[in-house]
Amino acid sequence: MTLASSTSSGKVPAVLQMVAKAEGIDPQKLAHLVTHGKVVVPYNAIHAPKPIGIGEGLRVKVNANIGTSPDYVNPDEEVKKAKTALKYGADTIMDLSIGGDIDQIRRTLLGTVDIPLGTVPIYQAAIDAIRRGKAIVDMSEDDMFNAIERQAKDGVDFMTVHCGVTREGVERLKRQGRIMDVVSRGGAFLTAWMVHHGKENPLYSGYDQLLDIAERYDITLSLGDGLRPGCIADASDRAQIQELVVLGELVKRARERGVQAMVEGPGHIPLDQIKTNVEIEKTVCNNAPFYVLGPIATDIAPGYDHIVGAIGGALAAMHGADFLCYLTPSEHLALPTIEDVKLGVVASKIAAHAADIARDRRWADADVGMASARGSADWEGQFEHALYPEIAQEYRKRRKPMDPKTCSMCGDLCALRIIKEYLR
Repeated sequence: MTLASSTSSGKVPAVLQMVAKAEGIDPQKLAHLVTHGKVVVPYNAIHAPKPIGIGEGLRVKVNANIGTSPDYVNPDEEVKKAKTALKYGADTIMDLSIGGDIDQIRRTLLGTVDIPLGTVPIYQAAIDAIRRGKAIVDMSEDDMFNAIERQAKDGVDFMTVHCGVTREGVERLKRQGRIMDVVSRGGAFLTAWMVHHGKENPLYSGYDQLLDIAERYDITLSLGDGLRPGCIADASDRAQIQELVVLGELVKRARERGVQAMVEGPGHIPLDQIKTNVEIEKTVCNNAPFYVLGPIATDIAPGYDHIVGAIGGALAAMHGADFLCYLTPSEHLALPTIEDVKLGVVASKIAAHAADIARDRRWADADVGMASARGSADWEGQFEHALYPEIAQEYRKRRKPMDPKTCSMCGDLCALRIIKEYLR
């Protein structure tokens, strides 16, 4: 029995009680939200991670992508990236490995992290085909579903599956034209497969088989946006929206089976279109949790895309997005380093917290504590309320003030000190 179906009995499973306590929400209310698909709790009992909730009425969550590439395979470094992401507050991790022993890397990460771990199984099916001396388009439908089940058996908690990329959507894409056609790796694999075989996407035509696996292992499906825009000039076009409509239908079918599902969103979106994109997803997908990559609000900042993504993510989350996929400074440029992972998580966690405050002021307690500590020049209190105390302490030590009650920016000309002397 899945978490979503078990809540309909009136009892609140222990996993959901743990989430309710962490979020400060009534357990029965949380169970109701899970039953109706407005909250997902990615939790495969084989892995048994610390449960977290994603969706309506909960804090905004942050995902960190890690994984090897064909150009750079260092499993030990991926483990260090995972631990770094955990240290700086990632709520989930996705293993996107496409180089080396993919099975072993995934199993090692599952044994390393105690938070939900996600994957994109189509990568495995494609890489396995290549290693058999075939092309990506030669993978069979069985290869795709076998990869999904293999990863579910390992304990993967949630999976990105590009079920909404259909032959009709691909034809529309070809007719309308884009600057950047398909930038999703999984979407590209499946588009090429459909064009080569002249057949429908197996993850769409065989969706019931996918639901069977998800139900058996209680996998949360992350319905991927394979036709997401890869630049702001392609944002919010018909191909993107048509795929979203298909995903709305698939969310409904998942709920009918008691399978948890969330929806992935764009991509590259200018700021003025972010609110509209969130509202469309929430309407078309009946308030399914929304998982966004960034969004990336400008295309001209390579090396700083973690900042661009945090700007877009804060705005998206303020308007109702529930789950932010981080970007690192190396996005569009290279495989991330351990330091890149740190910077990516930090930027997205700040964005998520800023959105939490906008959505519900009860999450601003630490901000009020910080303000009080600053007002009284209580430096230890400031560090206590800081999101990352060690970083704040490091900056303070770099240029020590002459007076320990002030900082080296203003010294004796501190505005707060002057006002206290004359106003109070």
